[in-house]
Amino acid sequence: MQGDQHRQHISGQFNAELDAMKNHLLEMGGLVEQQLGRAMSSLLARDSGEAEEVVRADQQINEMELQIDEECSRILARRQPAASDLRLVLAVAKSTTDLERIGDEATRIARQATKLSELPPSSGTTPEFRLISGHVGNMLRQALDSFARLDVARAVDVVLDADGVNAEHDAAMESLLRLMKSDADSIDGIVHEMWALRGLERVGAHATNIAEQVIYLVLGRDVRHMKPGELQTLVRSDG
Repeated sequence: MQGDQHRQHISGQFNAELDAMKNHLLEMGGLVEQQLGRAMSSLLARDSGEAEEVVRADQQINEMELQIDEECSRILARRQPAASDLRLVLAVAKSTTDLERIGDEATRIARQATKLSELPPSSGTTPEFRLISGHVGNMLRQALDSFARLDVARAVDVVLDADGVNAEHDAAMESLLRLMKSDADSIDGIVHEMWALRGLERVGAHATNIAEQVIYLVLGRDVRHMKPGELQTLVRSDG
C-alpha cells in the first residue's frame, strides 16, 4: 500500500514530526466528532445545558487548529518536504480547516438547541434529523478512519455518499416547509431547525473534503470534480 511511503526517511526526527502532525489531526477529529454528537443530542432533546457545554468546548478545537497549523508551517519551513511528504502536510493543513469548520457547525447547532429549548414543544421532524445526523456523523468517522489508514476505497465511499446526504437534507427541508404551512405557531421553532439542518448538510460537505484529501494524499489525484464512475475506477486501479 502506498501509505508506507511516508515513513521512508533518513531522519528519524522528520518521521516523528510527520507522525505527530497526523496524530494531532486525528485527535482533533475525535474531539470534533464528539462535539457533533453532543450538539445533535442537545438539539433532539432541546437540552440547553448540554448545548452550552458544546459551545464552551469550541475554544479547545480552535486551539488545536492553531497548534496543527504551526506544526505544518514549521515542517514546510525547516524540512522543505517534497512529493508524498508535501502532500501529507498539505492534506493535514486543509483537513484541519475542515475539522475546525465542522466544530463551528456543531456550535451553531448547539445554539439552535438552546433557542429551541425556550420554545413550546412541536411535532418537528425528529426522524429526519436522526437520519441525517447519523449519516453525516458516519461520513465524518469514515473520513477520519480513511485518513488514519490511508484507505482510498473508504475515502471514495465517503465522497460517493455526499449525494445521499443532499437528498436527505432536501427531504427534511420539505417536511419542515410543510409543517410550517400547516402550523403557523411552529414557525419560530422550524426556523431554528432549518438552520440546524443546513449545518448538518455543511458537515457532510466538510467530511467529503477530508476524504478527497485522503485520495489526493495517497494517489496524488485531485478528485473534486470527478464523476462517480471515475472515482470507482480509482479504487480498482489502487487495489
